[in-house]
Amino acid sequence: MRLASGLVIFIFVAMHMLNHALGLISVETADHFRRPFLTLWRNPIATVLLYGSFLVHILLVLRSIYVRRNFVMPKSEAAQILLGLLIPLMLIPHIIGTRVANELFDYRDTYAAVVTQLWISSPVNGVQQSVVLVVAWLHGCIGLHFWLRYRTWYAGASAWLLVLAIMLPVLALLGFSEMGRTIQSPLGIGRGYPGGYYDPTAPSASAMAQLASVRKWAYGTFAFLLVALLLFRLLRKLRERVHQIAVRYPDGQVVHVPRGFSILEASRLGGVPHYAACGGKGQCSTCRVQVVTAEGTLPAIGTLEQRTLIRIKPEPGVRLACQLRPTVNLTVAPLLVAMPDTIVPANSQEVSPGRERDIAVLFCDLRNFTTLTESRLPFDIVFLLNRYFAVVGNAVEQTGGHLDKFIGDGAMALFGINATPEEGCRQALAAARLIIAGIEELNIELAKDFSTQLQIAIGIHTGHAVVGTLGYGRTKNMTAIGDTVNVASRLESVAKQFNVPLVISEPVARLSGTDLAGMETHEVTLRGRELPLNVFIPVAQATAASA
Repeated sequence: MRLASGLVIFIFVAMHMLNHALGLISVETADHFRRPFLTLWRNPIATVLLYGSFLVHILLVLRSIYVRRNFVMPKSEAAQILLGLLIPLMLIPHIIGTRVANELFDYRDTYAAVVTQLWISSPVNGVQQSVVLVVAWLHGCIGLHFWLRYRTWYAGASAWLLVLAIMLPVLALLGFSEMGRTIQSPLGIGRGYPGGYYDPTAPSASAMAQLASVRKWAYGTFAFLLVALLLFRLLRKLRERVHQIAVRYPDGQVVHVPRGFSILEASRLGGVPHYAACGGKGQCSTCRVQVVTAEGTLPAIGTLEQRTLIRIKPEPGVRLACQLRPTVNLTVAPLLVAMPDTIVPANSQEVSPGRERDIAVLFCDLRNFTTLTESRLPFDIVFLLNRYFAVVGNAVEQTGGHLDKFIGDGAMALFGINATPEEGCRQALAAARLIIAGIEELNIELAKDFSTQLQIAIGIHTGHAVVGTLGYGRTKNMTAIGDTVNVASRLESVAKQFNVPLVISEPVARLSGTDLAGMETHEVTLRGRELPLNVFIPVAQATAASA
């Protein structure tokens, strides 16, 4: 409901600002294109849709305030709630002065009339409406960003969308300003625009009095809803004081909360450090706790909590703190202790808990590199490694991948972070081909100086992984964690066992659309996995290795 109503309002505001921007051409142009705008938005169906969306959005803000057990929250969340309350308050005068006046008194709210009122008669009101237009647009853009930020196409389009998000309100305000200056100028008055402090198209004094009454009624209704909301919260708090439970922690701290609070909410209310990477939405297990004792029966495990617990296979008595809402006294022990702030170095960037997505992971390593280092000087090895790293790095960058890290003579790269899994697999295979070709060229180039030929082993796998920023202090980088990464690393070892440059898993071959006729298949058992995995080796590589 929040998304649907927000999209309706966002589209209306965008079209409204685009109409304002046409004022840079002329007042007549803005009025001309205003006609289809009114046809679209002032018919009965669109009116119900638009004002229904406004009402739903406001009620959802009030609901979020009511369901919140305390007001300890991040600044971004507090800003979202405040904007949700301020925007309708600032929009009431504009809505009543245009739409309501038009419906009640057949007031022709043309651009000439409205701009005269906001630019000449009441410039303070004009500034207020300009501010609320920008605030509403900013509020909508932030909401759309958080909705779209994990879409695969969004990373490529975000720069253009940012330009549009900045330019549209700027052009709208410039258009409004240009229309105001035109109407106020002697030339504008001579062309028939209402000028000075007299607007012949404005409603009569009696009509203005009625509009003021409607405005007071709107403000009063909004104030009544806020007061009623606070009263309901107060009544709930008084009622819950009688039915409180005690949540005890290993260090002896006790937090008293009403029944229905989650363990995570109790920790936050009591100032107990409690880690929750997903923000308490049940999408991770970092907030999990061990229930030590409980003075009664705990609520059953819900579907969302069950799905997460199945994946981590916890010990008996482990529950998700964000999903467990006890009705009895209990003692819990958080299993993942949050890092104290004093441990984090000053001026260090925050880590990102990441997000689970489908990616392709490539591991590569030099075969028999230890033997090579035994017969070479250290500086020769440094030179050789830098040339090898350049081959790998260029191949990954050219194919659109992300070079995660170098580990000794090995490297890890991620593909498909900002693309589909199919595209990620194709990128990883393209990078592997470039690496193999680059190593062959490097061997030819260094044949006179290094008798030992460099041999590469590459493993590629695709699947779910959590991609986020990990590290300590200033040493942080984006990386991936999960079984997919482990399997890719194991496949690189399989490539060494088969003495071939490249081994890919069956999911990579299937998603990339690779011609399997040119592949040799094997079923291998990887360390740490119960079930065997089908892998594919290009026939040319397998033949060369056997030869």
